[in-house]
Amino acid sequence: MQILDQAQTERFLPFDRLLGALEAMFVEGCNVPLRHNHRIGNPGGEDGTLLLMPAWQEGKRLGLKTVSIFSGNGAHALPGLHSTYTLFDGVTGRPLAALDGDVITSRRTAAASALAARWLSRRDARTLLVVGSGRVASLLADAYRSVRPIETVLVWNLHEAGAQALVARLQAAGIDARHAPDLEAAAREADIISCATLSTAPLIKGEWLRPGVHLDLIGSFAPAMRESDDECFRWATVFVDTDEAPMKAGDILEPVKSGAFDPQQIAATLEDLCRGQHAGRSSDTEITLFKAVGTALEDLAAATLAYDAWQQQQQQPG
Repeated sequence: MQILDQAQTERFLPFDRLLGALEAMFVEGCNVPLRHNHRIGNPGGEDGTLLLMPAWQEGKRLGLKTVSIFSGNGAHALPGLHSTYTLFDGVTGRPLAALDGDVITSRRTAAASALAARWLSRRDARTLLVVGSGRVASLLADAYRSVRPIETVLVWNLHEAGAQALVARLQAAGIDARHAPDLEAAAREADIISCATLSTAPLIKGEWLRPGVHLDLIGSFAPAMRESDDECFRWATVFVDTDEAPMKAGDILEPVKSGAFDPQQIAATLEDLCRGQHAGRSSDTEITLFKAVGTALEDLAAATLAYDAWQQQQQQPG
């Protein structure tokens, strides 16, 4: 079994190819059972959580992502989340590769948002606001620049130092980036707003959304998490990555609870967009909103792409 470390996994997942792999997987279809969620007792500290996320295409590939979440890891100077990905032959079950699960998760998450933006953002979108400065947020500029002519990247983060650090990294990569200390002003300026935080309280307000803006909500994957207020859902045409989103994302559950939004108003899923079953944005003035919670389908597409690219490299002479 081949092992692809962090650098290798990253190198074999460039965004232009990754977006194509995700789109193809959504079109072809994939078996994705509900994730397994297990509590792990920890007598020496806070309990942990183990997530098991399988996905497969019959006769092709089978994959399993394992995610361990231990919120008390800060005391050990360790990240709270670790993940690995194992790719198998779907016909024989033979293990093919172990890949860096954190890289797969972060890159496929950013890529899925950019893929949705092909249909949901204006074609002339040039100003991107990134809300957050973590692992996924740091990838959004590159991901969106693969689908739209982004010229300016604004960065806001709850902790200014994080925003400044991300701006510096983007500038070093030749991107016109700047810190946006005033979130409202930045949101009113942006053509695309992409939120990748762990916020439990709304950050973006519906009254800030100008005609034609696209709002991308990545961070809220649990009922207690929110990045937008109810008004965002009153103003926008809403799209989701999968049918799981309305069941577990606080960004959707809370507006439903308040009566501001009816899940029946969801226009389409990312699969619908990829398959041409919905046209996406209908005008340059429409406000669009994409809520993602992630799916093991995307993990399998990314792992397959990385492994196939590694195989091709091995077959090249010299």
